Amino acid sequence: MEEKVMTERLLPLQGVYNFRDMGGMKTRDGRRIRKGIVFRAAELSGLTVKDKGYLKQFHLKYIFDYRDKEEAYMRPDPQIDRERHVRVAVNGEDRSTAHSEWDPEEFYKSFTREKFRQVYASMPVRNPSYRRLMSMLARPEKHLPLVHHCMGGRDRTGVGAMLILMTLDVPVSSIMEDYLYSNQTLTAYHQQMFEEASHYISGVKLRQFEDGFILHEEFLEASMDAITDTYGTFNNYLEKEFGITDRMRSRIKDFCLE
Repeated sequence: MEEKVMTERLLPLQGVYNFRDMGGMKTRDGRRIRKGIVFRAAELSGLTVKDKGYLKQFHLKYIFDYRDKEEAYMRPDPQIDRERHVRVAVNGEDRSTAHSEWDPEEFYKSFTREKFRQVYASMPVRNPSYRRLMSMLARPEKHLPLVHHCMGGRDRTGVGAMLILMTLDVPVSSIMEDYLYSNQTLTAYHQQMFEEASHYISGVKLRQFEDGFILHEEFLEASMDAITDTYGTFNNYLEKEFGITDRMRSRIKDFCLE
């Protein structure tokens, strides 16, 4: 995917990170995702009045929030226009994943790339949050345009974006490029994390965290592998996990692609 295309998909908003139109991406059959129907983002609490005015042009029907209730309470989603709000926690309501709710010392000292990879492997299988998201995608005329988001718009949103893009038959190489683009859009966000981490770890341990916490292909690959390990094929996964048949998938594609 051309860098210019990636940059163009990043919306010109002042108060939020990483708010992107998923439209414009090319699928295997040569069509492209329509612009203005599916967006991905970090948390939305910082949207300015001007930002909200800009977003009203898209006539959003839904905001889909992957965060748990503690995260949503700390930084609640604003009302942009007349959209409805749905929140189903990817990691469950019983264990907060909010950055502000972690025991920071424990998080930073115990972080490893392998542990993070395992988190990704656990996300896409039998997850109520993605089941709800995909049930909405299955009826695009009712639920789109939609924005889906978590805290940074990179991990939980990255897996959700992968599921949407794979359903629309976007090549894996493009999906991975879209995923890794968050490393560019979240530079300031990551620096804040690293600054906080430096209060708890230093030297080699801090450098390992800085290298390990940015997005790596192996993280999203772990999610993809979990799907094939459990269901064999993505088609099988769509039908068994979400009830999306080949016929339904074709209808989703016809609505979302041009």
